[in-house]
Amino acid sequence: MHRWLPRAVYFAGMMIEVLVRLPHERARRRVRKTERRDTPAERGVLAGLLLTGFVLPLAYSVTRWLDFADYGLPPRARARAAGLGTVLLAGALGVFWRAHRDLGTNWSPTLEIGAAQTLTTTGIYGAIRHPMYASQLLWGLAQALLLPNWLAGPGGLVAFLLLYLLRVPPEERMMRDHFGDAYRAYCARTGRVLPRLRR
Repeated sequence: MHRWLPRAVYFAGMMIEVLVRLPHERARRRVRKTERRDTPAERGVLAGLLLTGFVLPLAYSVTRWLDFADYGLPPRARARAAGLGTVLLAGALGVFWRAHRDLGTNWSPTLEIGAAQTLTTTGIYGAIRHPMYASQLLWGLAQALLLPNWLAGPGGLVAFLLLYLLRVPPEERMMRDHFGDAYRAYCARTGRVLPRLRR
């Protein structure tokens, strides 16, 4: 397997992600917001996501700056890792697409409430409350498998961990404040990023 192929797969996935999000971003800009809870910590996490998910992989792919952090794998192991990474990346994109489709105009990249915000509890949201973060977890695993570099590879998992720890609690607090008991009941029957085994 050519060394450039997993990198090409990674950036093809990134282009698909942009194409999935673009119409939702346009629609979101037309929605009037009634509440924002944007914090410096959240902006820092989003900047970290950009750094670890795009800047470092791009630097790794088109320059030799990060070569010092490469780790070697035998050709067969590299091919297996790339194959599994491709499957996980496809899964991440599928979850990402479905989450946007089910959320519709309720989607926002920051912590904010729209004027006509509704509580989405169907589709993929019927099983998990945060499929966008589930997608990020799958993406981080795929990135680690597709990019055999200690900086560019596991960076996506680090970003997911920060996103999960720093953003999910205030997001859920905002939803409880806005939707009250309906959101509490929803939390009782769904998992955060993985479905509950028993309800």
